[in-house]
Amino acid sequence: MTADDAGLIDRFLEMMAAERGASRNTLLAYRADLNGAGELLGGLAGASKDGLGTLAVAWATLAASSVARKASALRAFYGFLEEEGLRADNPSAALPRPVTQRALPKILSVAEVDRFFATIAEKLDVEHPVPADLRLAALIELLYGSGLRATELVSLPRRALSHDRPFLILKGKGARERLVPISDRARAAVAAWLLHVPGDSMWLFPSGKSHLSRIRLYQLVKTLAAASGIAPERVSPHVLRHAFATHLLEGGADLRALQSMLGHADIGTTQIYTHVDSRRLVELVNQRHPLAGMRAKKPHQRVDDDAPAP
Repeated sequence: MTADDAGLIDRFLEMMAAERGASRNTLLAYRADLNGAGELLGGLAGASKDGLGTLAVAWATLAASSVARKASALRAFYGFLEEEGLRADNPSAALPRPVTQRALPKILSVAEVDRFFATIAEKLDVEHPVPADLRLAALIELLYGSGLRATELVSLPRRALSHDRPFLILKGKGARERLVPISDRARAAVAAWLLHVPGDSMWLFPSGKSHLSRIRLYQLVKTLAAASGIAPERVSPHVLRHAFATHLLEGGADLRALQSMLGHADIGTTQIYTHVDSRRLVELVNQRHPLAGMRAKKPHQRVDDDAPAP
C-alpha cells in the first residue's frame, strides 16, 4: 500500500464514521478490504477500470456476500474520491456485482419527520430566533423537502435560490445537471436565514473561510434527532434524503420523476424505494387504474379455482 493510499483511506474512514455513523467494526472491515485490494492492485489511488476488473478472478473462491462487501467498500471509496475532487473518474463500475439481497435504506416515518419540524418550530417560536436555529431550519427544509445530497446542500452558492424561481439547477455526481424543485416552505426558511449570511459570502451556509462541512451537517442532524426523541443512530442527512424519496413515492410520485429529482443515472438505483406497503400498491391499482371504475359483466372465476374452463 502506498503512502498516498494510506492517507486517502484515513480520510475516507473519517468521513464514514462522522457522516454515515459507521461502527468501529465496520471501519475495521473497510480498512482491511481496502488494504487487501490495494495489495492486489499495486495501489488504489491510481487503479484503472481494467485493474479493478481483475479482482473478480482474485475473489473467485470467496462467498458472494464477501465479494459484495469488498466491492461495496471500494465503490464507496472511489465515490468519495470523485465527490471530493481527488479523482476525476470513478472506475468502480468494473467491480463484480454478485447476486445478493439488497438491503433496504433506513427510513423515517412521516410522523417522525413531523417531530423534527415540531422541534424546529419550537426553537423559532420566539421573538428573536437565533441565527443557528434559522440555519438549521433552512438545512432541514432543503434536505427533506428536496432530497439534496449532503455535499450538494452544504456547498450551495449564496445566490442558489431565487425568489422568482421555485427550483434549483444542480450539478451532481458525474457533472450531471438536474432540476430540483424547492418548496415554498424551504424558500421561506432560506430567505429568513439569508438575512444573517454575510453579503460577501460565496456560500449559502458559510463556515470560516469555506462552507459548512458535511461532518458538521451530520452532527446537527444527530443533535436534532435526539432533541426530537428519535434515536440519533437512526438518522443522518442521507436518511432524510431517503425519507424524501420514500414519502414522495408513497404519495404517488412517478418513479422517473423521482429518478430525475434524486439525480440517479440508473433508474435501478431509484427502484430501491419501491419498498412501499404492498397494500397501498393494491389500493392504487384498485382506485386509480382506468379499469377501476368499470364493472365486470359477471364475477370472474378465481385463478386458483379447480373448476375447468368452459
